This record gives sequence, structure tokens and C-alpha cells, in this order.
Amino acid sequence: MPVEDAPADEDVRQTYNFAPGNHGLIYRADVPDWGAGGRGHGNQHAADGPTQEGQGEQEGGVEEAKETRYKLQAMKWGLVPFWTKRNPDYGSVMRTINARDDSLAQSGGMWNTMKQKKRCIVVAQGFYEWLKKNGGKEKIPHFTKRKDGQLMCFAGLWDCVQYEGSEEKHYTYTIITTDSNKQLSFLHDRMPVILENGSDAIRTWLDPKRSEWSKELQSLLKPYDGELECYPVSKEVGKVGNNSPAFIVPVASTENKNNIANFFSNAKKEAAGKEDKKETKAEEDEISQKGVKVEHDRQEHRRTVEQSSTENNAPIPIPGASPPSPKAGSKRAHDIDTETDDVSPTKAVKMEGAFAPTTSAASPEKKKTERKTRSATSNGTKGSPAKSDDGSQRITNFFNK
Repeated sequence: MPVEDAPADEDVRQTYNFAPGNHGLIYRADVPDWGAGGRGHGNQHAADGPTQEGQGEQEGGVEEAKETRYKLQAMKWGLVPFWTKRNPDYGSVMRTINARDDSLAQSGGMWNTMKQKKRCIVVAQGFYEWLKKNGGKEKIPHFTKRKDGQLMCFAGLWDCVQYEGSEEKHYTYTIITTDSNKQLSFLHDRMPVILENGSDAIRTWLDPKRSEWSKELQSLLKPYDGELECYPVSKEVGKVGNNSPAFIVPVASTENKNNIANFFSNAKKEAAGKEDKKETKAEEDEISQKGVKVEHDRQEHRRTVEQSSTENNAPIPIPGASPPSPKAGSKRAHDIDTETDDVSPTKAVKMEGAFAPTTSAASPEKKKTERKTRSATSNGTKGSPAKSDDGSQRITNFFNK
């Protein structure tokens, strides 16, 4: 898939523990902020956003255009609809991190404009879900990825909003969920909609000329029928802000250096017949006491709480006891006006399938004078080689296939 525009390497960072409220990479058609089609949201964004070459009025839901351009863009996970007038509270945003496929099948509702004009792809290595055991007393995190090692392309929706009295634009997105396939049914009854990169399905989903919802678009929202890998991982991933490459390595894998059993086995082999057996034993004891070594994002002030619902088993981040104060003059609304959304206000922390993807996560919109974040493609080195020794590639190379 072609990429005409993408965030600079220094504007993105890599995380193995992506949480709601973080900024992720979104792939979409390069259309105005009101989305595809020749009409905007009344006067809102009427003069905003790029003008697509050859864009014309729509006939029967299909818009005539000479050329379609696509871009990668940083957006915040947790969709805020364009009609929102004030910065919504945290619980409201948590209710829009996912959109159910059956909700999109209904006419009207809060997703009506987005599903017709603002469809996108959410790029990730995979996603986490928690398996409940012992009657829900224990929850084991599992990581799911494609068996062929390719990145995942989740079907999503995006939007752009400007709050009253502010010139700043906020781009946000949601991930669409569907029924779980047979392979993952043991884990949960919901999963993200996964589309094949470079397929006709993904071209149809992103096609800006299709600016009205149709049965063809709805039919794309189905359980993934490709081969996946799903395995238990470290419980440390359940705390927001924690980050480690070990989070996507199977707990029982010989490649997992944080696996205590593997360490014991390797250490004993290396120390066999040598005088440093006592030193090896001391190292074993230290790892047993400290467990998995992880880093914590110092900018992450949210706490993590356990929750279970009919939609997901994932722990959720909530604001800390003393969150940073909002900027002077800003106002906060109590709710996003979700019109006919099927999530009631009393279920502020019960999301529509809270899948936590691992992805190249872009930092929030910042001024260029601020400190640069860690690069997802260069890993702190100068330049951005097309392919490194470990097989990783630039995100734009993935879409050029």
C-alpha cells in the first residue's frame, strides 16, 4: 500500500504496552478533516484539511476522483466525535476505544458519519487479551500475532474535533471488534477486525470514493480466518506504563531471557565444571527475587485497576489520584454525546473489547522545541536502514508492498 506522508522517525516511539489514551499510527486516505465525500459537517472544518485532486460531488454514494493518496498519521486511541464541544472526561473516552461491528450494522447512531467517511487502518504488531481462570480470580495475559510475522491491520474509524474556543485540532480513533474466531474462542468471544495488507478488502475499506455505508463494507467486518499465534506472556504487561520487549515473548520460550527456568538451565550449563558455581547461584537468587526487568514510562501517571465485563478482561488505566491540571481556561464536559450508543453512562469502564495493541506509538502533538521521543524505526541510531539484522523494517516499507 502506498504512503504519501508519514510522521518523522523522531516523532514516534516504540512501546510493547500500548494503552488507551496513547497515540498510535493510523493509515488512511488523505481526505479533508470532514472525511470522504464532497460535503463537510455543516460549517465545521469547511475550509480545513487537504483538498483531494479531482474530488467531486458524490453520486449514489460513490465519489469521482482522479487520484487517491494515502498517509500514516499519529492519532489518539479513544474516539472523540466531531460534534463534541468541550474536552470530554476520561470515562467517556474509555467508552469509545472500540466500536462493535453489530453497532455499525444499525442505521444512525454515533458511528454513522465515521463509518461512511472516516475509515482507517490501525497498525500494530499484535494485541493482548486476558484469560480468566479459577472463576475469575486469576487472569493470564496472552499475546496474539500473525503467524507469518507480518504487522496486523485492524479496521478502525477516525475523527477530528476542535473544541469551542480552541484552534487546536484533535485526531482520535477507535478499533472495530467482531466475534472471535475458533482459534481464539478459548480466550474471549470478541476480537479486533483484522484485514490483510495489500488485499482487495483493505483497498475497499479505505476507498474514499465509497462515502456511504453498504453491505459490502459491512461484510468486511468478520473474524480473521488466517493463521495466528497466541500464547501466555508476563503479567507485568498488565500495569500501564510498564514496557519491555519481553512482554511479547512467550513465558515458556527458550528465547525469554527473563524466564527464570531458562536462566537456571543456561547458567548451570555454562558454570558446569567451573569454579564460579557460587557466583551463578547468587545471580539465580537475584533474578528469583527481582523477577522480570521492565522500564516504566515516567510520563505515565495513570493507575491500573482490574475489571471484567462481557466485552473484555483487560486491566484498564484510570487517572491517578493527582493528575496534571488542565490548561487554564479549558473546560471539561461530563460526557461525549453518544446519541444512540449502546453503552450506557453507568458502564464508564466497561469497553467494547479493550484490546491492547502493541504498535509504533506516536507521541501527542508537541511543539518542535520539546524533547524528542525514542524512534521506533532507528532504535536510537542515526539513519533509518531499510532492514536491520533482527528483521525489523521501516513502517513505510510495510505499506509499499
